[in-house]
Amino acid sequence: MAEGVRVGLKNIHFAPITAETDKSVTYGTPVKIGNAIEASISPSTNSETLYAEDGPSEVETAQGATEVEIGTDQLTTKAQALLLGHTINADGVLEKRDTDKAPYGALLFESATTGGKTKLYALYKGKFMPQEESFATKTDSPEFQTDTISGTFVRRDHDNIWQRSVFTGDEGVKPEVVANWFKKVYEPSMSTGTASTSSTTSSIDTSKSS
Repeated sequence: MAEGVRVGLKNIHFAPITAETDKSVTYGTPVKIGNAIEASISPSTNSETLYAEDGPSEVETAQGATEVEIGTDQLTTKAQALLLGHTINADGVLEKRDTDKAPYGALLFESATTGGKTKLYALYKGKFMPQEESFATKTDSPEFQTDTISGTFVRRDHDNIWQRSVFTGDEGVKPEVVANWFKKVYEPSMSTGTASTSSTTSSIDTSKSS
């Protein structure tokens, strides 16, 4: 089946990295961080051209960091704590310190396509920055004030992977890969070819408003 044209966006999840070595990465359980509005992925590529014999002779390219921007209806208190390393105190109040460290993690989402299928995406290692917030008073014409947050994603050190994606209409796609995409960060099994992962349990649920 030919891949369809992207026509939607939903299910933006983040899974923090809980452990990383020179041989593996362990992720927490993916958590939905808000109702999706938009997302952009902008890989950067650096290139250098060698000139010889009065003309261009060789071109070498290298991929740099990937800039990501996501927009949601709102980033709840729990989502901000998860993405940016902030603290929710015993009174339920979000505390932000200049010493807070955003965790590395994986970003997962899906895009519906024409033909009734979807494309699933996973970016494997990145962190987000505190978001800009803007406010406006109410007028006779209501104006929604939604949240946007930006992050930077890089390759994993142990295998150079920075992204995986799958089109659900392709032949050979295992149903369990699709069914588990947002339950655990996808990793292929070297022995069986089926999806596997090593993840810890997270009790954070950001699908509810703070």
